[in-house]
Amino acid sequence: MPEAPNDARADPDDELLPAVAAGDARACASLVDRHADRVHGLASRLLGDATEADDVSQEVFIAAWKHAGRWRPGGSARFSTWLTRVTLNACRDRLRTRRPSAPVDVLESLPGDIGPERRTLEAERVTRVRAALEELPPRQREALVLCHYQGLRQDEAAAAMELSVDALESLLARARRALRTKLAGDPA
Repeated sequence: MPEAPNDARADPDDELLPAVAAGDARACASLVDRHADRVHGLASRLLGDATEADDVSQEVFIAAWKHAGRWRPGGSARFSTWLTRVTLNACRDRLRTRRPSAPVDVLESLPGDIGPERRTLEAERVTRVRAALEELPPRQREALVLCHYQGLRQDEAAAAMELSVDALESLLARARRALRTKLAGDPA
């Protein structure tokens, strides 16, 4: 496990991790509350399956609980970066062994206050984007999801993927080009 950051931005998880390592249920719950949406969102976007994302999230937080005692403040990465890396690795493992599955029902994720015609068009657009994302090479898809959907800064995404920022920028540029090509003619 990497050590915590050695910069002016203190890692907010540094205070929780000793308590998590000691088995403090409140600290564990606080750590999960703080990171669950991000971990689950990343897994869901990479896997396209909410049930699998639930399983990956559970695996990630079990790993966090098991490794919390080894965390040392003052290193090169934030704890959240380590969690992102663990999530990426768990998703990669699942994708390697995956069989094709039915697409996720996108209608449930759309706002309820739009009309039926717009709702159908939006569902079709979301489905096309998801399909195009799934066709990208895994590293390009990961870079795009981390930066555009998860909202990570490029330096955070690069650290999570164990890349230089330049390499991440290259992946993002290739991913954007590929998506533009795949989505050419999208009516939305």
